[in-house]
Amino acid sequence: MKRFFSIAGLALLFCALWGAIVFAAVDRGWGHSAIAAPGDDRGFAQAAQQIAERDGAGNISFVLLEAGAQVEDFHLSNGEPIDAQTVFQVASLGKWITAWGVMALVEEGRIDLDAPVSTYLTRWQLPASEFDPSGVTVRRLLSHTAGLTDGLGYDGFGTAQERQTLEASLTRAMDVSPDKDGKTILGSEPGSGWQYSGGGYTLLQLVIEEVSGEAFPAFMQRRVLAPLGMKRTTFDHAAAQEMGLAENFRADGTNEPFRWYTALAATSLFTTSDDLAKFIAAQAPGRSNPVLADETMALMGTPHASDMGADIWGLGAMLYAPNNSGGFIIGHDGSNEPAINTAARFDPATGDGIVVLSTGNPTLATEVAGQWVFWKTGNVDTLTFVSRLPTALAVFAAGVLVILIVMVTAVLRRRRSATRAEREYPKQ
Repeated sequence: MKRFFSIAGLALLFCALWGAIVFAAVDRGWGHSAIAAPGDDRGFAQAAQQIAERDGAGNISFVLLEAGAQVEDFHLSNGEPIDAQTVFQVASLGKWITAWGVMALVEEGRIDLDAPVSTYLTRWQLPASEFDPSGVTVRRLLSHTAGLTDGLGYDGFGTAQERQTLEASLTRAMDVSPDKDGKTILGSEPGSGWQYSGGGYTLLQLVIEEVSGEAFPAFMQRRVLAPLGMKRTTFDHAAAQEMGLAENFRADGTNEPFRWYTALAATSLFTTSDDLAKFIAAQAPGRSNPVLADETMALMGTPHASDMGADIWGLGAMLYAPNNSGGFIIGHDGSNEPAINTAARFDPATGDGIVVLSTGNPTLATEVAGQWVFWKTGNVDTLTFVSRLPTALAVFAAGVLVILIVMVTAVLRRRRSATRAEREYPKQ
């Protein structure tokens, strides 16, 4: 029996070592090469275009920035031609822009990041819960740590007339994504951990309206978009239609109708790659930011939430990977099945960035942006890490199986040898 436990312990040790190797390989990008040589902007853009031509079934608009200046771009479509001025619906990427609207009100002294969000609400309140709602603050809503457990995800409505009021959507969204009940509720202790919440950003949309006294699209236009010169960006669906929208393609190349949303802040920004490049450029070192102070920008890029031991979220911005300068590559992605995938990444230390807007592939923009992070820093970004986990788990399982087979085989051989020895040399 003692020998059995020794062998089992040894097997567990080997499995643990194998697991550590597999995890490190995914986390550190072992065996993964950058798609272009360091500093070769043209080479990266050409490699990204090859990926898009290979994997894309719809539109892709790509812009590369160095020190806040646009240096490379390409624009592909399987339908009507597009360019840097073509308007895309960008899904959750709009949360990053929404956070700027919130922080503008913070700078004006009209919102306290750490006050209970209920302070600013008259039209709707969180339902009663076993947890203390005073812990639900604007800071925690921005960083997905407020304890909301909706997990939204919105699928949108087929027509403008089907949309709910903002209050009704918060109570129970009728355009809920699959496997969600659509209720924005306090389901865990505020501040206890990170949990992605589209409902939290819908609640921030309501906060902006209550505090500013303006409709959300109008406030964002006046306070954020216009000062940045983002002339072809809007949260107003009807206005976006007048600008002319890029065709929305599914992965099989067929058209997908645009959806209408109540949850504008969470999922329904319309913009162009050129306008998002302006948004990134305004954050570059040495540039004049007409919306937010440098101190506010620095705060938004500092860790406010972690998952699996890694810092992953600031205030409104995702933290994708260390930038090797003491900070993080920041930004946001957007994805609405079956058509939209968008991504923007930015290095606050250098002003370098990337914008990728796509339809026709559910992961293309995120993949290209992840390649940019690795090319720039040598670090694997968070979403790339997550996308590789299924493969890593399969490799880990296969390795564990091999270890167990080897250990069992060794034990059986040892037993056979012992049995043979006993037969040939019986005890006297």
